[in-house]
Amino acid sequence: MITRFRAWVNRNLPTRESFESNRWLKPLGHRILHPALWRMTRRSIPRGVALGMFTGILIPMGQIPASAVLALPLRANVPAAALTTFFTNPITTPFLFLLYYQVGAWSLGLGGPTAAVAQTAAQDGGWLHWLAADVGLPTALGMVICAVLGAVLGYLVSALGWRWWIVHKWNKRERAHEAHAASDEASRQHVD
Repeated sequence: MITRFRAWVNRNLPTRESFESNRWLKPLGHRILHPALWRMTRRSIPRGVALGMFTGILIPMGQIPASAVLALPLRANVPAAALTTFFTNPITTPFLFLLYYQVGAWSLGLGGPTAAVAQTAAQDGGWLHWLAADVGLPTALGMVICAVLGAVLGYLVSALGWRWWIVHKWNKRERAHEAHAASDEASRQHVD
């Protein structure tokens, strides 16, 4: 499963070459292609994940170029930001918009429109007004709230994940070192 995920990531993750050839990013190409933005460090990865969550929620189209441009001043990892924006896709978007509306309606203290209200608005020809007035504000507010919370949560989870990965790597290295030292000690005792 992990191998399939890595293969999918390698196929879909934008490369430096794809950014070089993008006509919209060409004016910023020399800045976007700076090696520090593509290096995986303990600070740049969480920043990239947080940026990807934020732009993935707030920017409906062009999320990857927006993440790449915003990665410049934030010194965020461009591939991490671009990959994180993929959580908004045609399958998840309807559910996310329902979540945005629910969060916005809850924060505004609204009791959500029922199907009868929507049906009445559609029959009266005022469905566009209903959509803009009754659904638009809670959804927009919910998007902002979810973008901020998603960015914070993404930053924390990726920072903790990075920390766990480093500790795991060091523990594995320590065990290998201890096993090597034990085998050296055993071979020395066998020679004596």
